[in-house]
This record gives sequence, C-alpha cells and structure tokens, in this order.
Amino acid sequence: MGKFNKSGKKEMPALNTSSLPDLIFTLLFFFMIVTTMREVTLKVQFRVPSATETEKLEKKSLVTFIYVGKPTQEFINKMGAGTRIQLNDAFAEVSQVQDYIIQERANMAEADQPFMQVSLKVDKDCKMGIVTDIKQALRQAYALKINYSAAQRQ
Repeated sequence: MGKFNKSGKKEMPALNTSSLPDLIFTLLFFFMIVTTMREVTLKVQFRVPSATETEKLEKKSLVTFIYVGKPTQEFINKMGAGTRIQLNDAFAEVSQVQDYIIQERANMAEADQPFMQVSLKVDKDCKMGIVTDIKQALRQAYALKINYSAAQRQ
C-alpha cells in the first residue's frame, strides 16, 4: 500500500492575480465608453412642458441650446428670482442672443451651417414675452430653424 505523509499542515496556495490587470482595464474601458460629459452647467432651473407630438433630434451636434428659467438657488442672491437666459455657461440678456448665434454658427463646419437648429429649453411657467424677444433676436441672426424642448405627454 501507499504511504501518506501526515507530517505538517498544508498551506493555502497563493491567489493568482495574473488576470487582474485585464479585468481592471476592461472596467476602465467600459466606463470610458458609457460615460458622457456634461457640456453645460445649468444655472437656471426649468421644467419642460409636456406635448403630444414630439420628435427626437437626429444630429445633436447641429443644435444650439438656449436655456430660459429662474436661476438656481446659488444664483438667486446675485441675479434675483426673475426669469433669466443662459447661453452656454453664462447668464445673458436678449441683446446678446444674436451675437451668440453668430459665434456658434462660425464655430461650425461650413457644410453644417445651413442645418443649424436652435432649441429653446424654456420653463413651463415662463412668461411668453421673453420667448418672443428671443425669437426676434434669432430672426435677426437668421437662425430660422427653432424648436422647443418638451417631454412626451402620456
């Protein structure tokens, strides 16, 4: 018969960590692909109105956003509680909208400029007077393709 050696305890083998870098890089690539960076820090709060006939924008790189609403809590002391316009990351007046659109159009490729759209993200409780003023400024800048952001009504 065979002889068994019972002298001494056997130790647990060391954990094999050779595949650990592969797992870490796989997770890293996953999060790099899935994560989107926010382009604009919102300084106004808005609740979009609901609508029955909505369409999804096809090419968002051609869309320029104008946000209209009340300032967030951190900016109420500086800006007041009235309705404000936000262009990119800064508050603006209606008189600055035309220059903003011209600058955004200049930053686009020449082939894409005729397809530029302006999307108004306006709070549903906002007065229509400021929206009309913005539309007049857009008309003067020859930005005639305008849409309103809205949520799908159930």
